[in-house]
This record gives sequence, C-alpha cells and structure tokens, in this order.
Amino acid sequence: MRWALIGASDIASTRLIPALRLAGQEIVGVFSSSISRASNYAATNDLTRHTDQLDELLSWPVDAVYVSTTNDLHAAQTLAAIRARKNILCEKPLATSVAMASDIVDQSRAHGVILATNHHIRASGVHEMIRRIVAEGRLGELYLARINHAVGLSERLRGWRLTGVSQGGGVVWDQVVHDVDILRADLQSDIVEVTALTSTFGMATAGIEDVSLCNFRFANGVVASTCQSYLVPFGRTSLEIHGSRGSLVATDVLRQDPIGDIVLTDSSGTHGIPVEDRENLYVKTIRRFELACQGIGQPYSTGEDGLEAVRAAAAVFVSAHEKSTVTF
Repeated sequence: MRWALIGASDIASTRLIPALRLAGQEIVGVFSSSISRASNYAATNDLTRHTDQLDELLSWPVDAVYVSTTNDLHAAQTLAAIRARKNILCEKPLATSVAMASDIVDQSRAHGVILATNHHIRASGVHEMIRRIVAEGRLGELYLARINHAVGLSERLRGWRLTGVSQGGGVVWDQVVHDVDILRADLQSDIVEVTALTSTFGMATAGIEDVSLCNFRFANGVVASTCQSYLVPFGRTSLEIHGSRGSLVATDVLRQDPIGDIVLTDSSGTHGIPVEDRENLYVKTIRRFELACQGIGQPYSTGEDGLEAVRAAAAVFVSAHEKSTVTF
C-alpha cells in the first residue's frame, strides 16, 4: 500500500515509519502545518514529498493516511481524508468529543473507507494470550480487573501534552483511552458506568490532568479500576484480572514494545504463561489494517472501538468535574 503521513510527529518517525517499511509499505510523503518542519522531516525520514497543504496531500495517489497531529486536529483531518476516500489509521484519540468521533465513524461507513484507531496495545502478543486465557474460561466468572498506567513522561514528549489545554493534552486523552480500549478487548465487554478522579500535581499546566484514577463497570458485571500518571519515572505498567477460577497478573504490558509477562494463579498453583509472539506491535497493526483494506477481517482497533474509548474518556471528565457517576 501507498501511505501519506498527516502530522510530522515523534510517534510517526520513531514507530510508524520504521514499522511501515518493515511491513513492506511505501510512504509517499508528509503534511505539516509548518512547511519548514515538513521539509526537514521529509529529509530526515527519507520521504520524497512534503507539503503544508492538507488538500495537496489528499490529492496524492495514496491508499491510506496515518493521522498523528495533536489530539484536537484528529477529527477534522480524519474527516477530510474520509471525504477524499482514503483509508485511515488515526492515532488515538479519534476525536476529543463523542459527537465528532461518532460523526467520523458514520462518515467512514458512508464513504466506504476503512477506519482504524491506533490503539496499538491490542496487537501485543501478551494481550492476545490474555484474551485466549479469558475466552477459554481459565479464570472462570470474571469479577475484578485493575490497570496501573502510572509511568514517567519522556523528556522529548514534554510539550503540548503538558501545556496544550486546547490541543487535548493530559493523561485522560493520552492514557485513559488506551486503558479503556485494552480492557474492552481483554474483558470482551463494554463500559456502562464511570466514576473518576483527576488531579494536576504541577508537571502539567493548570487545567491539564497529570494523574487520574478511574473506576469502570462493564456490561458483563466486571468492576475495573485504572490509574494513570506522567509523574512516576520508575513505575511498571500492569494488568490484573480476577475470577472465580483464577487470577492473572501481567506486568510491563502497556508499552510500545512487545514485552511483558503473565503469571496465572489457580487451584494448581502459580504458573508463568509463555508468550511466543514478540512481534513489533506496529507492524502487526499495519498488517491487519492492510488486510482489512483488502476486505479481509477488521483492524485490531476499529473506528467504533475508537469511539467507545472517546465516550469513556468524556465520561471521565464529566465524573471528575461534577463529582458524579456517569452511566451509559
């Protein structure tokens, strides 16, 4: 497939461009609102075209675009790509409002394009094994789940995520959406109730959350808690799922690399679960996306999945600000 990049971003240069090339894809060029940034980015990443005009990029002969601008721009740029009948892999969040995310999903259906949200964690071999364990009933009836996503924010990323109120900065749009998506996938259920607390301890500008604590009730009855933070430089990500027949604890499983371990405790004892699939998460995401564009299956995380993550994140804001529980 031939691709164009909407956004001269860090994640595109460090993750998507290498993954696209490993997956045998062709990258035509890049758009940035700054022509000098677009030019420098294209030279650095060996791209043949660059532009500061989105319409120009959308006129290029490409099959798909990857959207990775600041969060506030995702919706409008994705809608423009849909109207140009390009298939889209959009960085999370799909939008910063439920109404916009819903419109994106509706428009993608109406125009017959493939829309995927880059919740890359779903592609992890560890999480695919977790889903297998749950599906096989090895945990029995599920009761509780817990995610720790309290980590440190890399120095190179301490820009708009900490200062851009209007750009969709903060841990809710950055981390909560990922945690919601992976819980929905691993628990195979949708969120029906949200209660949340958020705080700003000082790394982020006032009005931008650098800590959040969220409780979710799922349609299958599971109650899950998640914590997110930019302030914990030595934190390890983890996921726990507890049921009537067993308890699963997975560590280092909310990262960009194919790492992480699973420990399962049941009536026979405590066992490490081997995970053979350690393939690059982004390469797997791209390969699944390409198959979907060929009419084979679906992306790991669809536009509908992106919409549900936005719906939960929006509920987190309402719950935290109004000190209330939000039900769907």
